[in-house]
Amino acid sequence: GDQEKFDRLRYVELKHGRICMLGVVGYLVQESGTRLPGTIDLAGTKFTDIPNGFAAFKAIPAGGLVQLLLFVGLLEACVMTDLTGEAEFSTDFRNGAIDFGWDSFDEETKLKKRGIELNQGRA
Repeated sequence: GDQEKFDRLRYVELKHGRICMLGVVGYLVQESGTRLPGTIDLAGTKFTDIPNGFAAFKAIPAGGLVQLLLFVGLLEACVMTDLTGEAEFSTDFRNGAIDFGWDSFDEETKLKKRGIELNQGRA
């Protein structure tokens, strides 16, 4: 393959790795018993009544699942993309708003941290 194809595959790999890492964190938070307070719908179903894992899909009301799908679509279209053209690399989605000290690192440290992220997403 060519460089453009490789760059696209690397972009997809990193993005999917980030999604998987967030999913693992979400699963661990649920398994720890942490839940939002209150109810999930107008019928009075509490967040604590929703089971963990894939069983939650059957317990969440259809309107809630639609909201989740729309929220993920919004993130995909409006947040998890380079909106400003300021990206240092293909998966840099800071858009000039979030830094967390990234700009203070030298180039060698940045490459090391990007490699760590890539390997964590593969694990």
